[in-house]
Amino acid sequence: MTFVDPSEFADLVLAFRHTAFRLEARDRYNEPSEAEVVRHFLDTGELDGFYMADWVEELGPRIAEGQWMGRVRVVSEPHSDYTRFGLALAEYNTAAGEDIRYLPRHHPVVAGLPDHDFWLIDSTTLLLLRFGEDDILLGADVVTDPAVVVRHCYYRDVACHHAVPWSEYSTRVHLPEGP
Repeated sequence: MTFVDPSEFADLVLAFRHTAFRLEARDRYNEPSEAEVVRHFLDTGELDGFYMADWVEELGPRIAEGQWMGRVRVVSEPHSDYTRFGLALAEYNTAAGEDIRYLPRHHPVVAGLPDHDFWLIDSTTLLLLRFGEDDILLGADVVTDPAVVVRHCYYRDVACHHAVPWSEYSTRVHLPEGP
């Protein structure tokens, strides 16, 4: 197992050739690069699409070429501030072709899923995300052990099967608004 810092980790995620999947198991993320955008959203309910322009530019053409990126967000209800932010942000991700789904934490299947975040790249490489006590991403452990990777492929399949696509989930819940 190799540890990579956040900059190397991002390059590994974007190096996917066929599929990339993320399980988000946390209710809070504290990324310094997002702090201003999150604060603005929580204060005003507004989210500027410019914040997502680079991601949309990177992801859109890849999805159009047949690559797939998806994520399942395990969320507490009522939603945390960060989940509210993520719900609003998902409009841009999904417009670029990313498959974002929501799985309420109270759903029975969640008990069988891991409580850690991970990326699964091309069903061959697992990135186990590490966070500090302050919820800041420290980096990821790169795992290629087939038994561990296959187990996480199973988690992906279960989570995707039971989770609700953003387009449907966002109509069921009160979409994020500022105070």
